[in-house]
Amino acid sequence: MTDKAFKTEVRFEGMDYHALNAMLNLYGEDGKIQFDADKRAAREYFLQHVNQNTVFFHSLKEKLDYLVEKEYYEGAVIDAYPFEFIQQINERAYAQKFRFDTFLGAFKYYTSYTLKTFDGKRYLERFEDRVVMTALALAAGDQDLANKLVDEILSGRFQPATPTFLNAGKAQRGELVSCFLLRIEDNMESIARGINSALQLSKRGGGVALLLSNIREAGAPIKQIENQSSGIIPVMKLLEDSFSYANQLGARQGAGAVYLSAHHPDIMKFLDTKRENADEKIRIKTLSLGVVVPDITFELAKNDEDMYLFSPYDVEKVYGVPFGDISVTEKYREMVDDARIKKTKIKAREFFQTLAEIQFESGYPYIMFEDTVNKANPIKGRINMSNLCSEILQVNTPTTFNEDLSYDQIGKDISCNLGSMNIALAMDGRDLAGTVETSIRALSAVSDQSHIRSVRSIEDGNDKSHAIGLGQMNLHGYLAREHVRYGSEEGVDFTNIYFYTVLFHALQASNKIAIERGQVFDGFWDSKYASGEFFDKYTEQEWKPATARVEELFEGIHVPTQQDWLELKASIQQFGIYNQNLQAVPPTGSISYINNSTSSIHPIASKIEIRKEGKIGRVYYPAPFMTNENLEYYEDAYEIGYEKVIDTYAAATQHVDQGLSLTLFFKDTATTRDINRAQIYAWRKGIKTIYYIRLRQMALEGTDMAECVSCML
Repeated sequence: MTDKAFKTEVRFEGMDYHALNAMLNLYGEDGKIQFDADKRAAREYFLQHVNQNTVFFHSLKEKLDYLVEKEYYEGAVIDAYPFEFIQQINERAYAQKFRFDTFLGAFKYYTSYTLKTFDGKRYLERFEDRVVMTALALAAGDQDLANKLVDEILSGRFQPATPTFLNAGKAQRGELVSCFLLRIEDNMESIARGINSALQLSKRGGGVALLLSNIREAGAPIKQIENQSSGIIPVMKLLEDSFSYANQLGARQGAGAVYLSAHHPDIMKFLDTKRENADEKIRIKTLSLGVVVPDITFELAKNDEDMYLFSPYDVEKVYGVPFGDISVTEKYREMVDDARIKKTKIKAREFFQTLAEIQFESGYPYIMFEDTVNKANPIKGRINMSNLCSEILQVNTPTTFNEDLSYDQIGKDISCNLGSMNIALAMDGRDLAGTVETSIRALSAVSDQSHIRSVRSIEDGNDKSHAIGLGQMNLHGYLAREHVRYGSEEGVDFTNIYFYTVLFHALQASNKIAIERGQVFDGFWDSKYASGEFFDKYTEQEWKPATARVEELFEGIHVPTQQDWLELKASIQQFGIYNQNLQAVPPTGSISYINNSTSSIHPIASKIEIRKEGKIGRVYYPAPFMTNENLEYYEDAYEIGYEKVIDTYAAATQHVDQGLSLTLFFKDTATTRDINRAQIYAWRKGIKTIYYIRLRQMALEGTDMAECVSCML
């Protein structure tokens, strides 16, 4: 042992893991951040807590027999493989000698993911066991895929989303997917069914977004009697109460979001529900809000014109389709001139001012840029909403009912099957094609194995679309490790080429699955993939690194050529693809910690993040790959500024068929005008959605500034 290592051991002697982790918040005697204390904290967590609270088994067979017999594991998952293979795959997993890089990673895993005894007091799995069980469950008897999944997950290159990693293979489990989108039509049957569906999905651990744009406004007629409708606010209150009631055995309240068109007559009341001083009768506390904004709204504001709001009741009578299925930009002037459609008007600039005010106060609403989304959509149909995290963008269709409330026609609603790649470790693996293909197969398995029979439109939509969302995380961690600044020319160039390459391999993998199964998603032959139009931007120009640094980073990794795209296009036009949607970049919370990643593709919010974790209290998390020598590359999101964040997201967006959860961060000196500027900049750069708006809170006397930042994550 070196003299320095000996001194470190002596310095940490006798300290518990919580105290060691807290040393991240204190500079050492040399004035540097004490990263070594956190690594020791992770080790001591195992020595002081995990090891002594883990159930011991003499052999793998004894363990599996016990877990199946006591109904901890699903026997069918085990039965799909010979025992010799299960033994081999366990040895393969443990041979990789996995270790958590941070204390919070280990703590998160053992608190939130691992299998525990029914009384919750002892652990039945280590990380390797959870990985093996997830791989066995998703591979469903395919030994080659199971081995590849173990390698990808244990290496950190791919991480299934929380519901999948938490539940796969367990006998007492929730669903493998926990994000859903439902549309509501302008009738009581659909509203009631929407509330019931939200309850059913919340009961199963799901977050649910609902479309309200089709519901008639307050004061609209019912059965031709004027001024009868109560509008959308009472529906929002019913939904909020429903999500609060479905609290998942007290574990957490249900989570919901509602989306409304900017040109719905109730839009200003909708926004007012999030004001700090809103009347309790209308105030919405826990429901998330999203606004769907078409291009025409920006044009009206630019010209300082009035902005007309259209009655969904009248629009549906005139056009024969719900308001949410109309392109407001395309039909705007026509609807303004149509005397059959009741309309009101506000100033367009007043709308954007209010939008910024509410975002300034609450962080809401999310924004979906409707026309940007639909221009980029390769699937026939219209996208009119997003989800709880604003990255899911898929086509939906309405469900209709008979008089006895039975289904007349089951429409297509949406579920989100997610998992994310660690950009840094995927690049280190030098085999992006292999990592992406294994990830796509894993996510397709989640779709294939998900059957939400309590909500038929969700089940039918999933069965028809096989839609998935391959995400990404650790962009800032990777760039900083490679001494590339986030949002710089090289940083944006890397983001562009990385997502370009991932898209190619994702489509190639989905094409392989379609060929193997002889099956494509419902509607493929009407898509821009089948027509070939989707591929034009890739076959008509060469995509390659624009900077020497990015060319260097991709050395040894094949960047697809025009010829590659021409060959893939031909194969897809002939055989199709299995998945209607392939990519979506979520915000990534807990999985970022266990994977030691910066969240999603946005910059860090602080160098040392402070979280409050249940009974243990404050826990400190250092940004991945950060050392005392490379701190300058870890500027936080507030310092970097919204332009560079948007530039980075714009580079990725052009290669992602769905959306990316984009949070914008502002200093405490920001004004609503700054937020308006950011919205316009994002729209002009081709961003599809904006998730939260975050303002750095001014430090109050007696508080820790870093804590203020971390509490907003």
